[in-house]
Amino acid sequence: MERTFSGLETVGEIVAGFPGASNLFKEYKIDFCCGGNRALSAVLEEKQIDQQAFLERLNQMFRQAEESRRRDTDWREAASSELIDHIVQVHHAYLIKELPLLSEFVTKILRVHGQVHPELAQLHRLFHQMKSELEQHLITEEEIVFPLIRKAEQTGDQADAAKAANTIEELENDHRAVGDLLKEMREVTQEYRLPEGACRTYTVAFQKLEEMESDLFEHIHLENNVLFPRLVHAK
Repeated sequence: MERTFSGLETVGEIVAGFPGASNLFKEYKIDFCCGGNRALSAVLEEKQIDQQAFLERLNQMFRQAEESRRRDTDWREAASSELIDHIVQVHHAYLIKELPLLSEFVTKILRVHGQVHPELAQLHRLFHQMKSELEQHLITEEEIVFPLIRKAEQTGDQADAAKAANTIEELENDHRAVGDLLKEMREVTQEYRLPEGACRTYTVAFQKLEEMESDLFEHIHLENNVLFPRLVHAK
């Protein structure tokens, strides 16, 4: 029987089973990482999005992906260690590389354009608050939490899994705080709307901020909706 989405599924469940749905959710600014535990129908109602039209488009995208046999990795089927490797090598590596570069861009446009565009001071503050929180968050995951998960997977020792599970609430709170900062950054920049005659640095800064947001959404989704739920039963 052909699978279809009804809207009763949570946003996180949909993206976990059909990663391509993330593109549609981004288009409609539907939070699938921190807000991944909400039913799609409730989110659509809150945002006043036509549910029937949205579901038709979602299901059409799913059918097209199936027909073309597009092979997105189903991380629900992967071992936790494999998923952790992906998170660290792809998403953590991206942040380690991009956060310092973005810091330079955000600081430069504030210095050059801040007098005319005072909102850049708010953007600078919000970005660097997020940068600081993310850097500490990555250390906690890589030095404490992820090794415990790997060890539990190798040995079957539920005590290690339970220790990792005890950190979930703190990590999810970190994710929620980052999500709030991303929303504030969008608000102060009016959805990263460039001013008329924006220079190349201004343009690239905003482009890179949107790219970072997209990567963080996918990053947080994999942890909140795929990796962390595996640990809940160990508590």
